[in-house]
Amino acid sequence: MKFAYPGLTDRDAELSRAQHGSNAVASQETETFWDKLLGNLKDPIIVILIVALLITVALTVFGYAEWYEGAGIAFAVVIAAFVATWSEHSNEQSFQKLLEEASMIQVKVFRNGHLTEISITELVVGDYVLLQPGDTVPTDGLLIAGHAEVDEAALTGESEPVKKTAQPADLTDTDTPDAHRLSRAGLLVDGECVMRATAVGDQTRYGQTMKELLSAEDRLSPLQHKLTVLGGHIATFGYIGAAFIFAAFMFNNMFLQAGGLDAYWAQDSGLILKDFVTAGILAIIVVVMAVPEGLPMMIAMVLAINMKKLLSEKVLVRKLLGIETAGSLNLLFTDKTGTLTQGKLSVSAFLTGTGERCERLDAIPQRLRDLAGFALRNNTSAVIDASNPNDIKLVGADRTEQALLRFVTPYLSQSGAEMIDHIPFNSTRKFSATQVTGERALTLVKGAPEVILGHCTHWFDGDGKAHDLSNSSALQAAMSELSTRAMRLLAVAVSETPIDPETKALPESLTLVGVFGMRDELRTTSYHSVKTAKDAGIHVVMITGDAKETAQAIGKDVGLLEDDAQAIVMTSTELAALSDDEVKKILPHLYVVARAFPTDKSRLVKLAKELGLVVGMTGDGVNDAPAVKNADVGFAMGSGTEMTKESGDIVILDDNFSSLTKAVLYGRTLFKSIRKFLIFQLTVSLSAILVVFFGQFFGFDLPLTMTQLLWLNIIMDTLAGLALAGEAALARYMREPPLRRDAPLISPDMWSAVLVNGGFIAALSILFLTSEITHTWFSGEHTPGTPEAEAKFLTAFFAFFVFAQIFNTFNARTQGLNLFEHLLDNRLFMIVIPGIMVLQVFFTTFGGEILRTVGLSLHEWGLVLLLAVLIIPVDLLRKIVRNSMFGNPVQAV
Repeated sequence: MKFAYPGLTDRDAELSRAQHGSNAVASQETETFWDKLLGNLKDPIIVILIVALLITVALTVFGYAEWYEGAGIAFAVVIAAFVATWSEHSNEQSFQKLLEEASMIQVKVFRNGHLTEISITELVVGDYVLLQPGDTVPTDGLLIAGHAEVDEAALTGESEPVKKTAQPADLTDTDTPDAHRLSRAGLLVDGECVMRATAVGDQTRYGQTMKELLSAEDRLSPLQHKLTVLGGHIATFGYIGAAFIFAAFMFNNMFLQAGGLDAYWAQDSGLILKDFVTAGILAIIVVVMAVPEGLPMMIAMVLAINMKKLLSEKVLVRKLLGIETAGSLNLLFTDKTGTLTQGKLSVSAFLTGTGERCERLDAIPQRLRDLAGFALRNNTSAVIDASNPNDIKLVGADRTEQALLRFVTPYLSQSGAEMIDHIPFNSTRKFSATQVTGERALTLVKGAPEVILGHCTHWFDGDGKAHDLSNSSALQAAMSELSTRAMRLLAVAVSETPIDPETKALPESLTLVGVFGMRDELRTTSYHSVKTAKDAGIHVVMITGDAKETAQAIGKDVGLLEDDAQAIVMTSTELAALSDDEVKKILPHLYVVARAFPTDKSRLVKLAKELGLVVGMTGDGVNDAPAVKNADVGFAMGSGTEMTKESGDIVILDDNFSSLTKAVLYGRTLFKSIRKFLIFQLTVSLSAILVVFFGQFFGFDLPLTMTQLLWLNIIMDTLAGLALAGEAALARYMREPPLRRDAPLISPDMWSAVLVNGGFIAALSILFLTSEITHTWFSGEHTPGTPEAEAKFLTAFFAFFVFAQIFNTFNARTQGLNLFEHLLDNRLFMIVIPGIMVLQVFFTTFGGEILRTVGLSLHEWGLVLLLAVLIIPVDLLRKIVRNSMFGNPVQAV
């Protein structure tokens, strides 16, 4: 074995664990199903519902209400709370299972004089850990033997591997520079080493970051904030309405029917008490009517439905309200690597000696291509396994070599060259060289262009002929152009001069094969996705560890710097020099932050939230986790660390920015569905309260009975909520600006719909109740004025009132004039609304004394539906007037 250490004994390990603790990292406390349920029951609307339920139960106990009245409210509460809780809990359970599987890492450690494997949580301070390529660093420690290249992107955001060497014996632990230190969550990409653990668990850098997560602040989502405000307004509206109904009912009985106070009080005290109790019950039912108990259930259903749709779009929603918050985003901070870019280097261009550019391997002339493929295949430190031509494996290659070798994949299975000598690459030489013999006896060189070109005297043309390279201005101009596009350049050359084994220097006369331009290419969808986000009014800021020039080039290519003459690109150092107030001032024009540190992300999130913006943050590494947690909605990348995923609200499984915009679209769809439901439900509440209130002044004690009101509440609230839960996600929603956190849930256009439609239904209802014509229409074969005729008439009125509300669902589901827009895409609507119609006809026909109804003839049903459908042209007229006076709110795509 290359390394051998006695390591700790079992007794030593126990003592170390007692003194320093275990390597288990504190995790966020997982809520149980009942904890989540209790939390959901604290929703402001649910609280009002529960109060209404308790009142209804009390009335049932004293004989003033029927059991099914409370059952309807209880059903709404149970469905709303349990659907949301079960969806969140089941997702969280699956997520926790993934985390547990990820944490079952086995670590190679020296214990009791030999090498063994133990669980990562069993590591203690003082353990000697063997690390090999592909291993994740399990804790913080010092590299004491061997060497390594460590990918610390998860910790620092830097994509380049960091070289680590063994700590010299004369250094103390406190003096040790970072070059000898390893941190938990790093990934060994090359080398082999032994690390001595110096900190475990919460004392590691990783553990400290997790503790910061646990203390991160939580605040209400935009939807929760708006619902809290709405809940207060609805309660106030209900109380005022109840007071007016109570007063109107008593006014009707005292003055209109009894003829005055003296006559009224002269009645039997039992009748007076009954009037007061009836007025009180009616007022309470009005309060219940005013509460949209279907809203929480509808939100839960929309969230659950959209969660499944999003999963098919590679978006895993961990917290259901995260979808809605995504739809309200004003500002999004995003990583570059893997999110906007593909996350790996690839060759984007090849320059010949004249500066001519080729962007594909097959675009390079054949002989030049063969020479380039030969030079790269045989001048590499990578071990190439080409036993399966369809699955060639590269071992030991860094990101740059992988990119070059992938570019010349057809040549990787070719051999025929034998290595004679080799000069490995290092940061001082800035080149590598290999001398080969066999098919071609050449010295193959690749390295930094400024080094290689200084030794090139000739260049090869497409036919493989060498030409003098005395003038390289065209090539230099082409290279400069690639550099401005954030490309990493590498020159390849050959020589017939052998390697000098003494000096290890470059041959003085090289012939240039070409210059390769590499970069982490943008995803093909990135530009369009960023444009979609910008069109949606989302300010996108890219935060990256790249140099300023590289970051600016990427920002330009992805479209971030378009459309703003004052666009700002700055480094972390420049950002740190600004005060918080200065950062807030430039934030609307800030698009790129280069050389960023984790603290920059957390600071920007904090300042943006102080401005009242709804902030999103993407992340994949441990260093991103605090900012992801503190943002209003955190987007964790699917390839990221477990810590970041645990911190996020939404996991983007394919790391793609376009998937993130899908989450925004579905969030806006949810918000639109909530608004559609509120238009419909508030119209029902307003028209019912107006009818009950004004009906008192036209001699109708109860134009709608208490049971009818509660039945109306159940089918119009609960079932209609389900109907509007399946609305399609329309592309035009991404053409609208996001709402601010403090924006009201009910817009002026919504108020106009509620007031106009609610007022019209109420006015038509009063006309229905007082018109001689309607009395004649709906007396049937009975003489007008008789109890039988009155029963027919009031049944027809009840049917008309319910169907007017049903037809209004078509108005509510779209702001536009096309009522059938994407109607077939909402299967729930196509099932529930016809179902409500069938139920209404059934219960009207067979409701009897419970609903105060009798059967209607086909002719009478025809008249009822004809009157009820008038609500549709009325609302269309309202929309036409709105469009002409204030503009059409429906965005054309």
